[in-house]
Amino acid sequence: MGSADVLVIGNGALGLSVAVEVVRQAPETRVTVVGPPQRPMAATPAAGAMLNCFGEVTRYTARHPAARARFALARRALDAWPNWLDMLVDTAGSAGKALRDSHVEGTFVLYGGRSGLVAGDNFRAMRDAAAAHGEPHALVDPGTVEGLSPRCDARPLQVLHLEREGCVDARTALTALEAAARQMGVHLVPGTVRDLVTGASSVTGARLEDGSVLPAGTVVLAAGAASSRLADTVLPPGAVPPLLHGTGVSLLVTRTTTSLPGTRHVLRTPNRAATCGMHLVPLPQTGQYYIGATNLITTTPITGPELGSTHSLMRGVCEQFDHDLAFGRIQRLMSGARPIPLDCFPLLGPCSLPGLVFATGTYRDGFHCSPVIARHLAAALLCASDRDPDPDLAPFTPERRPIQVLTPQEAISDTIEHTVDTLGEQGMNLPFWLDCTPVEQWVRRRVEELYEELGDGAVLAPELIYPQFLAPRSTDDTRALARVAEYLRAAQAHHGTASPPG
Repeated sequence: MGSADVLVIGNGALGLSVAVEVVRQAPETRVTVVGPPQRPMAATPAAGAMLNCFGEVTRYTARHPAARARFALARRALDAWPNWLDMLVDTAGSAGKALRDSHVEGTFVLYGGRSGLVAGDNFRAMRDAAAAHGEPHALVDPGTVEGLSPRCDARPLQVLHLEREGCVDARTALTALEAAARQMGVHLVPGTVRDLVTGASSVTGARLEDGSVLPAGTVVLAAGAASSRLADTVLPPGAVPPLLHGTGVSLLVTRTTTSLPGTRHVLRTPNRAATCGMHLVPLPQTGQYYIGATNLITTTPITGPELGSTHSLMRGVCEQFDHDLAFGRIQRLMSGARPIPLDCFPLLGPCSLPGLVFATGTYRDGFHCSPVIARHLAAALLCASDRDPDPDLAPFTPERRPIQVLTPQEAISDTIEHTVDTLGEQGMNLPFWLDCTPVEQWVRRRVEELYEELGDGAVLAPELIYPQFLAPRSTDDTRALARVAEYLRAAQAHHGTASPPG
């Protein structure tokens, strides 16, 4: 096989979208995508594929320029999805029609008695954001939401309807993206990349596990959390934030009870303390329901679902969304790892090493934002000199000092609040004469010790600390802190002192 103009490492939604968009903008470009067909522990096959922008707003969204830029990117993606969906339907044949059939419009966000203070803040933040930006929305009576049938003690207090949001089926979307790529002449190579190939001063291709080399003019790293392993071999230590593995568990379930109808729209909670939102997604083309998701963040890969978080997810969905799902049949249990940079912001665009472009680190937003990210990166790859740089992606240049949204003291206080909320949501029940002060004091001592070990100026998002660093359960958890401290020292040496929040 000859040299490609663009080689995309990673065959998930973002990698395939970049490949499709490059050829859409420049049909003569030779594009190759490489990735294992089974996609082990990849994020997209296990995803709910929710098209959520305002549904992902949290109390942190407006607190920092980078957070506001990420929200602006998600808003543009919300506007872009109708045309992107039309393009895939027109290009991908029967796979495109199946994708269209999987599209569900409308998301209902539930804030209930089982939610903690953090989820309440996030609910108010998304409601206020929708109002401020003129997004169609409404607070609705929970009793009018079709298919919402929680336990009596878990009824929602408020429900926010986001009219333009919704979902498509992620697995169907991957099939459609592959079909569209083939139709456009993209070459798909089954295989796993072992390392990057470099010339005198640039990346010139990739070497597969079998030793064969795929030469290319430009290499795009879209391999999710595995991108760090490849980038670390060619870039200086500390240059790029490391990617953590946010392992999520999800299920496909058939509903067997017919006494009440199931939901025809996405049901979800706000993002909860130290984790993502819980969601129930109808898949009309199969009659199944997608249940998701958990988020166990680790510095090294894990190989499958965790029993405790899986149990908590199944219980939570049945109790808070649809108690009849307890009688349903599990058709498939899935797990995949979200790529989460240590500062929780994506890695997008070229770096100082010619021939290497990043398209990863998108945490929960990769699928939703893929049309806009693909358009931006395609323009950069094709050197479209008539286009101005995309200001919404400027903060996410891969080679950067860690972005700090919180001050160290804010990070400690917020971690305490997230931890107490999470313990309450997971069933902590204190006697009437005891408040949460002893728990808060223990968490404060533990977090302050963590920051002492990490060094001056270190700031981590609350979800990165709990539970791995607060209560290490294995030797690898203990080593994880050392790995993070090593990166922070290298980043300070490479970039200088981290910029303060602003």
